[in-house]
Amino acid sequence: MENLKAYIAENQQRFLDELFELIRIPSISSESAHEADMYRAAKLWKKILLDCGADRAEVIETKGNPLTYGEKIIDPSFLTVLVYGHMDVMPVDPRELWTSDPFEPEIRDGKIYARGADDDKGQSFMHAKAFEYLVKNDLLRCNVKFIIEGEEEVGSENLPAFCRANKDLLKADIILVSDTSMIGPDIPSLTTGLRGLAYWEIEVLGPNRDLHSGLFGGAVANPINILAKMLADVSDENNHITIPGFYDKVQDVSAEERAKMARAPFDEKAYKDTLGIAELWGESGYSTNERTGIRPTFDVCGIWGGYSGEGAKTVLPSKAYAKLSTRLVPNQDYKEIASLVKDYFEKIAPPSVKVKVSYLHGGNAYVCPVDIPAYKAAEKAYTKVYGIPPVPVRSGGSIPIISTFEEILGQKSVLMGFGLESDAIHSPNENYPVEQFLKGIETIAWFYYYFA
Repeated sequence: MENLKAYIAENQQRFLDELFELIRIPSISSESAHEADMYRAAKLWKKILLDCGADRAEVIETKGNPLTYGEKIIDPSFLTVLVYGHMDVMPVDPRELWTSDPFEPEIRDGKIYARGADDDKGQSFMHAKAFEYLVKNDLLRCNVKFIIEGEEEVGSENLPAFCRANKDLLKADIILVSDTSMIGPDIPSLTTGLRGLAYWEIEVLGPNRDLHSGLFGGAVANPINILAKMLADVSDENNHITIPGFYDKVQDVSAEERAKMARAPFDEKAYKDTLGIAELWGESGYSTNERTGIRPTFDVCGIWGGYSGEGAKTVLPSKAYAKLSTRLVPNQDYKEIASLVKDYFEKIAPPSVKVKVSYLHGGNAYVCPVDIPAYKAAEKAYTKVYGIPPVPVRSGGSIPIISTFEEILGQKSVLMGFGLESDAIHSPNENYPVEQFLKGIETIAWFYYYFA
């Protein structure tokens, strides 16, 4: 391992060139127009894995987007690591807010700017390059399997069925994932928990056509007004969610663990300044890190209806829509919550409108024990590269397939993320520091050393 840093430095430009080739494919899983791009990405991942030293790699069809599987089996008696990543990315809208083309990566101020630079092309590509180093230097002492899917950003709808049908193929001792973040570039952290997720679309139907707001306003219910009021009533004055039964299974976090969480560095002023806000907001009685790590939430992700074009149009719309999401914590079952939310909105809707709630996707929360061998190996790897032990943190984000892996494959996942809050994932001008990319490759290589 003594030449690891030198290998990364000598091959840095090649690594970036190869990553950029992957980023240039607009593999947006939520848009059907990019179906062909999903196949292009899957085929390129096959080439990447074979070039890095996999003995086998193939593109596998699902009922939705394809996935890529690869493996190198050194010895059946060795420990096996299953690496998970995703090749699909979020849409880029609003495109006009991007400084550069989202699918033509640029390096500015030491950062790679592009859609997927961090989430998850940059981070999953680090695993390929760490694997390459270990294979080419005859240092790999674990069996390695890769599964790179094409539907993470739309809920991994078809991956569970693949896992159920291929338990032997995917058998491993640990699942390794880089799709999370660190506290800061000089403050390494390991994500020990992910919140669950449930996502819906709600439709409120009023009159059978759009109406003149002067002739009918005040006599006929306005679906947008009704929808806005229903959504506003979901939270009370303490920002506590009012849906009956929502908190029934929420796992209480001990005072001891809350005290450990409080030791994580947090600069409130810098946090607010970065976001351009004057005041923080959230559930009473909890810190910002607790609100995003150990408490459930309810959010409106989009809302529309009526006239939104240029100028004025005095219309009372016939329909209104919203996209809704909840982030869930351990013990909350996303299927139960999906049903609770549907029942709640249908019950509170006044008879002047009809409400249709469509569940879209979701997944349960996940917690990683900090005493398993793989976690300890990751902890040593971060300490080796960054010089200090990583802080264990619970992330506010969700990767629904992680809890599904545990359910179906019976294995825990270790979440070795290297992204930063400033990377703007899912937003315009997504970026990923080159230094984080290179340190990620180094840290992952050391993980294999310590794990073996």
